[in-house]
Amino acid sequence: MARIAGRFRRVEPRRRARAYVLGLLSPLAGKNGWTLAEAAGENTPDGMQRLLNTAVWDADAVRDDLRDYVAEHLGDADAILIIDETGFLKKGTKSAGVQRQYSGTAGRTENCQLGVFLAYASAQGRTLVDRELYLPQGWCADDARRTEAAVPAKVRFATKPALGLQMLRRALDAGLPARWVTADEAYGKDSKFRLWLQGRRMGYVLAVACNQKIPTDGGSARADELAAAAPAPAWKRRSCGEGAKGPRLFDWAVATLPDTGTGDHGFTRWLLIRRSITDPTEHAYYLCYGPADTNDEELIRVAGARWAIEECFQTAKGQVGLDDYQVRRYDAWYRHITLAMCAHAFLAVTAAQAQKGAPPTGPGSSPSASPRLDVSWHT
Repeated sequence: MARIAGRFRRVEPRRRARAYVLGLLSPLAGKNGWTLAEAAGENTPDGMQRLLNTAVWDADAVRDDLRDYVAEHLGDADAILIIDETGFLKKGTKSAGVQRQYSGTAGRTENCQLGVFLAYASAQGRTLVDRELYLPQGWCADDARRTEAAVPAKVRFATKPALGLQMLRRALDAGLPARWVTADEAYGKDSKFRLWLQGRRMGYVLAVACNQKIPTDGGSARADELAAAAPAPAWKRRSCGEGAKGPRLFDWAVATLPDTGTGDHGFTRWLLIRRSITDPTEHAYYLCYGPADTNDEELIRVAGARWAIEECFQTAKGQVGLDDYQVRRYDAWYRHITLAMCAHAFLAVTAAQAQKGAPPTGPGSSPSASPRLDVSWHT
């Protein structure tokens, strides 16, 4: 709290922010304005609502302080940056960005808000370090709704990959140490997302769909065509990290892709394929980019690390009230989410310090007339 104190112009909101974060860290059943106010000894939630809605303080500056705090305590040159979104189920139509849209959290289309997040995962710990609220196109074009929800005039429609790039740019420009970026298919299929990372010489392991076109020396081919052509020696059984029931074992194959003229001197691209042990017809595909001397185990480690952000969502919602807010304004969403991220980062750093001295435990069908699929399989 001393680190972020200067972001509050008056002592009252500064003290209330401290009480708010302490409430998020407390074992309350629900962490809304009423329960947080009661935990702080206040008779009404007015003060807590004022902190989120009208008090003068800079949530983006607090986010930057949070990122520096994470870099100081969890920073690692081999760390992984993870992009993903999560849903916040809502009733009504007034909350900024709310509409019926697919939520991976619910596994179906629901009335919800979607937040795109950046997580940081290192051998020391994992936590959320940035956030953006996804504003659908219908919202962006509705001036009345924008005004009522206090959406700033400068906010324009941005896709989820574009929001992800905004957060990655902030993190990398600020010097947050990391070697890799990973994300799911929504980001992996976006060529602008991949090319931006290549332009920054930032390694990535990005999930793609089975029909993703992959360049080969014999012409482009679908990812699943290449998987079907993989020779038996290319498949290796490896763990991509520890799960609730032990190592997460899969069969993996890696193919080096040809240089497509992008001038990536010293860097290489690969196709990584994951095959289920129990159901060999179940595959997942990843486009990868990184230093040429990267080994297969490192690519597999990064692919497995993507689930760290799901763990962050689960603990942030279950332990520090990430989804317990009762606000409608665009800026109030950012304020609550940022304070909840501060609470979550505090828990991650506390856990890392408690374990200091212990050894780190990181995550470690073919068409009959297919084109010539010239890639170099690792055997």
